[in-house]
Amino acid sequence: LLAQAIKETSASAGLLKKGEKEQQEATEHIDEVQNEIDRLNEQASEEILKAEQKYNKLHQPFFQKRSELIAKIPDFGVTTFVDHPQVSALFGEEDEEALHYLTRVKVTEFEDIKSDFYFDEHPYFENKILSKEFHLNESGDPSSKSTEIKWKSGKELMKRSSQMQNKASKKRQHEEPEGFFTWFTDHSDAGADDLGEVIKHDSWPNPLQCYLDPDTDDEEGKGEDDDEEEEGLEAIDE
Repeated sequence: LLAQAIKETSASAGLLKKGEKEQQEATEHIDEVQNEIDRLNEQASEEILKAEQKYNKLHQPFFQKRSELIAKIPDFGVTTFVDHPQVSALFGEEDEEALHYLTRVKVTEFEDIKSDFYFDEHPYFENKILSKEFHLNESGDPSSKSTEIKWKSGKELMKRSSQMQNKASKKRQHEEPEGFFTWFTDHSDAGADDLGEVIKHDSWPNPLQCYLDPDTDDEEGKGEDDDEEEEGLEAIDE
């Protein structure tokens, strides 16, 4: 009996070692396959970046032509912003007045994203161009930097906006900055920037749609909500 028990124990130990060996080999093979997947992902990212850079260059003449045509329409730039449903709340009356002097918006997108705003001569600040740039820092986190606005005497819109905000509510913590020009000094959360996202995804790719039909997203959302309500009523009736 003892010999049989020893034999069975040895067999079990052998099976266990065999199972552990198979698991170890499987783990090593998974690691090898994953390395190949990672290599392909890295290669794909490089090729996608090259393709984006190629087509960004091909886009430039058309962007330039579009800017020339937009310049012929008074208040085109300010309209695309102040009527946009996602960012209209950011603009006070004086922000809007200053933005009437906006003549051109340009977005350069490679590894970093830079937005340039061109202005005619006006009574608010000295700069002809205001810029804000988003990029990834050394740790891989999004960060931003921007032009320092050189305000003319008594015309600092950010200060007025801040005073109005403090009077309206002193208990609010960090929120989206109140005022378009405050956006240039707010670098607290570059990864959650509503205005930057609107510029990147809406007003730059298709400014004409923002100008002609700024509430398209709201109308689509409203339609979807109506459909959901109708479906809910039908379910209740059943």
